[in-house]
Amino acid sequence: MEHTAHASPSAPPSWLHNAIARIEADYQRSADTHLFPLPMPAFAQHGIDFYLKDESTHPSGSLKHRLARSLFLYALCNGWLHEQSTVVEASSGSTAVSEAYFARLLGLPFVAVMPRSTSAEKIALIEFYGGRCHFVDSAGEVYDAARKVANETGGHYMDQFTYAERATDWRGNNNIAESMFSQMQRERHPVPSWIVVGAGTGGTSATIGRYVRFQRHATQLCVADPAGSVFAPYHRTGDVTMTAPGSRIEGIGRPRVEPSFIRTLVDRMEEIADVDSIAAMRALSAMLGRRVGPSTGTNFVAMLRLACEMRDAGQQGSILSLLCDSGERYLPTYFNDEWVTRCMGECSTAGERMQMLIA
Repeated sequence: MEHTAHASPSAPPSWLHNAIARIEADYQRSADTHLFPLPMPAFAQHGIDFYLKDESTHPSGSLKHRLARSLFLYALCNGWLHEQSTVVEASSGSTAVSEAYFARLLGLPFVAVMPRSTSAEKIALIEFYGGRCHFVDSAGEVYDAARKVANETGGHYMDQFTYAERATDWRGNNNIAESMFSQMQRERHPVPSWIVVGAGTGGTSATIGRYVRFQRHATQLCVADPAGSVFAPYHRTGDVTMTAPGSRIEGIGRPRVEPSFIRTLVDRMEEIADVDSIAAMRALSAMLGRRVGPSTGTNFVAMLRLACEMRDAGQQGSILSLLCDSGERYLPTYFNDEWVTRCMGECSTAGERMQMLIA
């Protein structure tokens, strides 16, 4: 696939070596994210345990910190970035925040191409890290717009939607899957029955799915897909030409099939209505005493569905998912009753269902 890169093959290795060293030093300063048990007495009595890996504690505040670090190292080692590069990314927000963090670390200008509907909090964070935002009207427009900006600036389009599944070493090397299984070693059910993730690029599901197979674990991988996303119907049909309206849950779901989403690595898709995602986000926030983002709510709905099936089938085991980012990024939107009612409908019935499952 073509990419927009203007790095010189004869770029001084000293800058490249220094750039890689800065990213590696930043990684060395960062501790791994916590994996914590989620108290769910109604399921624990049946031998079913819940866990969340808290990715909100990364320096740039979300799961996408891992992806951004991998994408920068991949681009640097491929010779696509140099010391005059403008870094450009198509993103709904969190990846752009994390890439802006790493661009600032290397002293490179950064442009995020994103829908106008992206939360103001994410926009502010991108600008805090020195990035610039280029807005388009819909999620489907970000790809061509990002290529255009990269061409106009003589920069490099990072293209997370193509490179996410290959930029991370899925065999190990401290990736998220290896971290999960290492942290689970002393739990009651150390090998999870299910790992639940969302998909925006598909990079996280690809890394976990490959690692599980490589290590010969019995764990199954479930992708929780929000309403309006193309991934669930694509998983059913295999039709790569499919399109969909797009998701209203920021950070996951897409209007088109992305190259980094590898359907053969996913054992099961769970399609989640928006009102259920929001109700679960709020219920989980109340349980934890801290706000979580809407994609974490989507994951939580899928976890509950799987747990109910396991309980009804008399199965025991653990279910593990991700706390993707903090809910503080979504105060004017997903945590605002008026905004939710206007954009997604009434959530009270969904909330009541959620409380019945949790109790």
